[in-house]
Amino acid sequence: MNIQHTVNLYNPHAHIFKVTLEIAKPDTAGQVLSLPAWIPGSYMIRDFAKNIISIKAQSNNQQLSIKKLDKSTWKVEAVDAPLLIEYEVYAWDLSVRSAHFDMTHAFFNGTSLFLMPHGFEEEPCNVIIEPPANENYSQWKVATSLKNKDIDALGFGAYQANNYDDLIDHPVEIGTHSEFEFSVENTTHKMALTGVHRADEKRLNQDLTKICQTHCTMFGDLPKIEEYIFLTMVTGNGYGGLEHRSSTSLMCSRDDLPLTTEPDEPNEKYRNFLGLCSHEYFHTWNIKRIKPEVFLPYDLTTESYTRQLWAFEGITSYYDELALVRSKVISVESYLELIGQTITRVLRGKGRFNQSIAESSFEAWTKFYKQDESAPNTIVSYYAKGALLALCLDLTIRKHTDNQKSLDDVMRHLWINYGKKLCGVPEGKIENIASEIAGVSLNDFFANYLYGVRELPLKELLSEVGVKLNLRATTSVDDKGGKPSTDKNQHNPVSLGARFATNSLGVKITQVFSNESAELAGLSAGDIIISINHLQVTKEKINKTIASYSVDDELVIHAFRRDELKVFNLTLKQAELSTCYLTLNGKMDDNTTDKKNSWLKL
Repeated sequence: MNIQHTVNLYNPHAHIFKVTLEIAKPDTAGQVLSLPAWIPGSYMIRDFAKNIISIKAQSNNQQLSIKKLDKSTWKVEAVDAPLLIEYEVYAWDLSVRSAHFDMTHAFFNGTSLFLMPHGFEEEPCNVIIEPPANENYSQWKVATSLKNKDIDALGFGAYQANNYDDLIDHPVEIGTHSEFEFSVENTTHKMALTGVHRADEKRLNQDLTKICQTHCTMFGDLPKIEEYIFLTMVTGNGYGGLEHRSSTSLMCSRDDLPLTTEPDEPNEKYRNFLGLCSHEYFHTWNIKRIKPEVFLPYDLTTESYTRQLWAFEGITSYYDELALVRSKVISVESYLELIGQTITRVLRGKGRFNQSIAESSFEAWTKFYKQDESAPNTIVSYYAKGALLALCLDLTIRKHTDNQKSLDDVMRHLWINYGKKLCGVPEGKIENIASEIAGVSLNDFFANYLYGVRELPLKELLSEVGVKLNLRATTSVDDKGGKPSTDKNQHNPVSLGARFATNSLGVKITQVFSNESAELAGLSAGDIIISINHLQVTKEKINKTIASYSVDDELVIHAFRRDELKVFNLTLKQAELSTCYLTLNGKMDDNTTDKKNSWLKL
């Protein structure tokens, strides 16, 4: 084979991988090599090449000159013999996007480790993962969905990829992780858990089987894969996921995992972890195979713009929680709580009046993934509002077709006609397909809610399936919504219109909301409030202090801006009703009950 990469676990103390790239027949004009600037699924330029700390080239035991052309590209002097590139990669990013290596484990994505030899992007290649030399790591083993070619009992040895795109789409975990497996659609599924934990793996096994099967049933089948792996790093407070074609990289808190004492109804943390697993598994169809046209092929050297991320992430975010209730893993009441929390997140951001979901998708590279303190006022999430748009689209199609068609049919159409055929979805095509399935033009729907900033018709559409949308004021910074208020004394709540963090001097403002009390008084993100009406405040006290006042009361606030003490005169405004919770209508007729049951597959 012309291309072979070898990964050596070189120095765990210094977090360094040593990688060797062998090219049997390099470009005789001088071989060009590069590393991706971003990883599919995470739409921000990350410049992974910055972590290459040394690189050298040789042929026939003779050193060759290697010149850096730009931040991510090198060129080796011309030779007509086999070429050997050796380089070291620093890996200390404990995330699902890059690479991490220490004495406890090694994890990497191919985009962080594997140089791409230009001109050979479509050629198959071998990957050799060498076992660690140190006896202290003799129990380490490999977990990856890369196609194995010749490996030992611990997974070290030779793997194979069809081309460079395939090579970088199978993350690798190496360590002493625990594993369990289950079967869905006659395909082996595994979960590898890295880190200290006491998870009830039997419970996880049962719940994941139900969730994965629910997605397969909705799409009609599972893509042709040899096996699927959930690679999960367990930490103290981590959270995140990144999809791949036959695996996913996850990060969770150990508190997110179920214990043997877990009740039948998952607690909030475990429910969120199941939602994360569900989200990434849904991506096996939606983005890994059903793709925007601009992603075929990926250009990993620069940004690739699309207005369709609302569909690939927003629709996925809708189905990740919908699958939990459809699979009977959570109750209907628990699912309504999750929708209420999503609605709350969207309503608390003023950015929904300034940026459409389509714009949010297009500007993911510069705005969504590079948020600053102004984000709540200037942007909207194509994940959260995209999920609510998907909910509205689903209920709208059901309404127009007397519940005979739904968003499920749109996704199956995309899978059969685009995913299975591996052809990209053009801009605007999903909207056309939805209209065809609904049997009516949905142009106004998409103009208002996808390309415009009109408020989503959630209240009206949810009432069609017997669900009532309720709004109330926020009770504290920890109030996520989804539930009625437990504060029976809160008759006319007030708000500063800001978010806070603990600070040694008092309370640090992290974000200020447009046209609310704090902004109107002149307070800004970064200011540190030390007193309200001449009494010291802390993050623990500030909510109670504010709640003790009434609408139009005037407060004198002392705060540090940088190292200067400022005085602000603030007039309290009534708290906005931006916290949502959903309830089932007490008495539903048979038609409404049937609509609800069809939607939730009850």
